[in-house]
Amino acid sequence: MAKEAPAVCENADPASSVRGSAPSPDLLLVLLEVARSGRYTAAAATLGIDHTTVARRIAALEKAAGGRVLARSAGGWALTPLGERLAVVGQQVADVLRGVGPDGAVVDAVAGTVRVTATDGFSAYIASPAVAALRREHPDLSVEIVTATRQAAPTRSGTDIEVVVAVPQVHRAQVVPLGEYELGMYAAPGYLAEHGTPTSIDDLAGHGLVYFADSMLQVDELDAPRRLVPGMVDALTSTNVFVHVEATRAGAGVGFLPCFMADRHDDLVRVLPDLVAERLVYWMVVRREGLRQPTVAAVVGALREAVATMAPVLLPSTRGPAGT
Repeated sequence: MAKEAPAVCENADPASSVRGSAPSPDLLLVLLEVARSGRYTAAAATLGIDHTTVARRIAALEKAAGGRVLARSAGGWALTPLGERLAVVGQQVADVLRGVGPDGAVVDAVAGTVRVTATDGFSAYIASPAVAALRREHPDLSVEIVTATRQAAPTRSGTDIEVVVAVPQVHRAQVVPLGEYELGMYAAPGYLAEHGTPTSIDDLAGHGLVYFADSMLQVDELDAPRRLVPGMVDALTSTNVFVHVEATRAGAGVGFLPCFMADRHDDLVRVLPDLVAERLVYWMVVRREGLRQPTVAAVVGALREAVATMAPVLLPSTRGPAGT
């Protein structure tokens, strides 16, 4: 079971926290939790206080610090530059408190909850095994995985780690390239027996495409099949890559699929691997203050190691680097 956030005293007088030259640790811990969750109500639930108390603590902190520490964003509350500096100090306080157990015993610093947002395939086949292995070493770690295929969010409210395909355009965050993966055209043997096996790009133009819905695609980099084979028409589209795989296996058309997912199925045949092969990059975005947290840093390290270990599966062909 994940460790709870350090306790915050609900009955303490907020005004007393602003006497003196520095904000109290209690206020910094509240700021840290609001920054992580992006919402007062979520922070209140974690801290064991009500949301009005969270609001009073933030107001007291801003009075003590002499400026705004949080600003509204599309995803909730986000740290201002002043808030980021104070969150660094708050993280140091939290690390110390979490590192001391009953009777002063030292406890595992990799504890608590980390929220990860990533694509469907990455979440299932890369993140999940990596987290499972990490939890065997750190049983007090809890990881929430939210699946989404989208561009990186402009702010990190409510998310500790985000894994995307498009090159992230973000501010005040650390961007890390994780590694490449390859996509190709696949079809079921029964489909090919009925409709014929394409031997050229022109042949592909006569087949239906199983892929993302063009009108709902949020990542330009994922629009490769319509660029490579503009003559293909949509046969079955979905926002979920697992639907692409299963629809292709069922014979709905030719699917443009991540190789590390499609190659798991013996009933899928890769079509024109020498002519249609697209490489994309997984990018990881992490809040700068998040990298200072032992728990977040441990998950980051586990994801990087998992991608490196899976490189032969992610890149099954012997083609050169992406773009060549």
